[in-house]
Amino acid sequence: MRTTSGFLSGLAAAASLLSSTFAQTAPNTFTHPGTGIVFNTWSASTAQTQGGFTLGMALPSNALTTDASEFIGYLECSSAKNGANSGWCGVSLRGAMTNNLLITAWPAGGEVYTNLMFATGYAMPKNYAGDAKITQIASSVNATHFTLVFRCQNCLSWNQEGVTGGISTSAKGAQFGWVQAFPSPGNPTCPTQITLSQHDNGMGQWGAAFDSNIANPSYTAWAAKATKTVSVSCAGPSTTSVVSTPVPTGVSFDYIVVGGGAGGIPVADKLSESGKSVLLIEKGFASTGEHGGTLKPEWLNGTSLTRFDVPGLCNQIWVDSDGIACSDTDQMAGCVLGGGTAINAGLWYKPYTKDWDYLFPTGWKASDVAGATSRALSRIPGTSTPSQDGKRYLQQGFEVITSGLRAGGWKEVDALKDNDQKNRTYAHTPYMYIGGQRGGPLATYLVSAKKRSNFKLWLNTAVKRVIREGGHITGVEVEAFRNGGYSGIIPVTTTTGRVILSAGTFGSAKILLRSGIGPKDQLEVVKASADGPTMISNSSWINLPVGHNLDDHTNTDTVIQHNNVTFYDFYAAWTNPNTTDKNLYLNGRSGILAQAAPNIGPMFWEEITGADGIVRQLQWTSRVEGSFDTPNGYAMTMSQYLGRGATSRGRMTLSPTLNTVVSDVPYLKDANDKAAVVQGIANLQKALANVKGLTWAYPSPGQTAADYVDKQPVTYQSRRSNHWMGTNKMGTDDGRSNGGTSVVDTNTRVWGTDNLYVVDASIFPGVPTTNPTAYIVVAAEHAAAKILAQPANAAVSRWGQCGGLTYNGSQLCQAPYTCQRQNDYYWQCL
Repeated sequence: MRTTSGFLSGLAAAASLLSSTFAQTAPNTFTHPGTGIVFNTWSASTAQTQGGFTLGMALPSNALTTDASEFIGYLECSSAKNGANSGWCGVSLRGAMTNNLLITAWPAGGEVYTNLMFATGYAMPKNYAGDAKITQIASSVNATHFTLVFRCQNCLSWNQEGVTGGISTSAKGAQFGWVQAFPSPGNPTCPTQITLSQHDNGMGQWGAAFDSNIANPSYTAWAAKATKTVSVSCAGPSTTSVVSTPVPTGVSFDYIVVGGGAGGIPVADKLSESGKSVLLIEKGFASTGEHGGTLKPEWLNGTSLTRFDVPGLCNQIWVDSDGIACSDTDQMAGCVLGGGTAINAGLWYKPYTKDWDYLFPTGWKASDVAGATSRALSRIPGTSTPSQDGKRYLQQGFEVITSGLRAGGWKEVDALKDNDQKNRTYAHTPYMYIGGQRGGPLATYLVSAKKRSNFKLWLNTAVKRVIREGGHITGVEVEAFRNGGYSGIIPVTTTTGRVILSAGTFGSAKILLRSGIGPKDQLEVVKASADGPTMISNSSWINLPVGHNLDDHTNTDTVIQHNNVTFYDFYAAWTNPNTTDKNLYLNGRSGILAQAAPNIGPMFWEEITGADGIVRQLQWTSRVEGSFDTPNGYAMTMSQYLGRGATSRGRMTLSPTLNTVVSDVPYLKDANDKAAVVQGIANLQKALANVKGLTWAYPSPGQTAADYVDKQPVTYQSRRSNHWMGTNKMGTDDGRSNGGTSVVDTNTRVWGTDNLYVVDASIFPGVPTTNPTAYIVVAAEHAAAKILAQPANAAVSRWGQCGGLTYNGSQLCQAPYTCQRQNDYYWQCL
């Protein structure tokens, strides 16, 4: 299948799985024979990308002491598969694909073309709008490679519609990301109109060190060589607009639920079960075949299955995310029906009771959510043997690691039954799969909801904001995200209607901010944006810490190798699956393709008590694939997640174009958090020390855990697990008050409103022990019961209070009166 997001999704994978977050890579020195220009170069081997890949850089003479604004670059990219004038390559100037300047290059007609691009989300990048430019010095094209020497002016700092960044050359190093693809771009002779094919020839990052050869007194003379011109040929821009459907008139709903993911689907089902009219609005399109999805590889044609149904295809998101990944956030998020539950690996755990008791306020302790837990697990029991023949396939990696854990005194448990045994234990990976397919909320809660006449589902429809009068929401404003989506304002039932935001950690926070609910600095960003003219008056802004308290499992990848490990190429299964494996799956939902890519397991856990007395939880997720520069084959990556007990938090903010940005990462700000990460790695090194034939790649042999962790940058590109939570924190300390940290109360209602709720990962005060999907579903079950138990809203009579700081009653006045501000603490129906 052809896609236009290969550059972005490729670097997404590189950022999360392959980034060189260890010590910086020393450069080679290369003198270009045709020009005499001397470069620092860094290369990806042919084991990483067919034909290899090389990036070179030359800088002005003083660049190692004074930050430069430009550089001379060198690219050697591969056309190895399809011959001359084929393929493309790309470079991110700061490693990650989002919010960094991107360089693309490709051959056509014997010339090499380039374009500067920029992406604020996981979608086809836009043309860069800043003042950077590329001029060519020399190029070559042959049957196997194409090369380019170019000057890149104003490329080392960037500003794309207010999103800024850059490289400090005086730091004597930088992080670079790269991707390569075999197919040629569409519209190849018109750089500003290219479409990029799916990246399929490698990806990665370097932590690149600069040496003294990179800065040269001859730089000015070399830069003057940038006079080569390349003829472009453009047929003219082709633009398409989204065709929307007007919101139907005369229709309202008792409940409008925004977002069809792990929180929204269950809560919509439970609310509709009560008999109330419920509208579920989903920004994306149908994912699984059961609900009308159609995206699939050719070998699934003629079946009811899509790419989302088959567990073994779940990793395809990292190389083919076009139209699936959300385009308005700098993190990977699923904008399809099911959200993360449609695109993730499907890990599913019975929640650890200690997580609820430690993280949540009264009313949400383990005993409080026990009923919700039982209900959720009865709908989605989970399985650790997803193949329908009852077998587990290619377990050699599992056996290698667990042999060391067993010898070290660790205990094997059943992750679906022994949920409270999470210290020095290990297990086979548990999944939410049902019948060898995706399962989860899509196959359970959504199925039962759709059977009810009082339930409606709108797809391809984005929610811009909630419409409110003071703290009372009267409806939501929607706009078509894709053809057929709705546009207009859809009201809730007068007086008693309610809105539940379940658009995810970033999506729900963004809707609140666009609705005038959040910190003043972020509401000012919205006011200054295209939303400004129609934004609610600042006299009605509600000051809450939306976007604060951002949390994620702190990820630290380690890599081992062992000759018994057996690698399976799940990516190859997209286009050319093994015939036996394909038939096993299609005929009986069995075999390796019924397991999640990339062959996950074992899972193992440990608790570390810090010097501050806090017990910090570690989860290790093993998978059969290499990371960093360790190739696939005999490698296993073991990703350590630091979860419950970690105190570090970050922040999500908005860019001037209203894309969500992780502006402050939630990783290792507390020395005790870092100490837990180090101790966990040291303990694992000790446990695996006696596994015969096992060798460590990262940390390298002889490297201490502390040294390894010290040398890893603390960025989301290198440390994220993509389990983002917490931006609309639940609590009893009203965030409107000085020192208050919560956005929603224990009924999940937004402080300062009478009928607006949030039910998704964003309300979690912190991350739990494990992958969070099951916790979110349990939270949705519990929240639905609490919301339904709330008394119906009633309009306030004349003279009555209808708002103000610390006020939590009804904010709707009886007609013809309106709620009017008297002072910060008292609004009155007049």
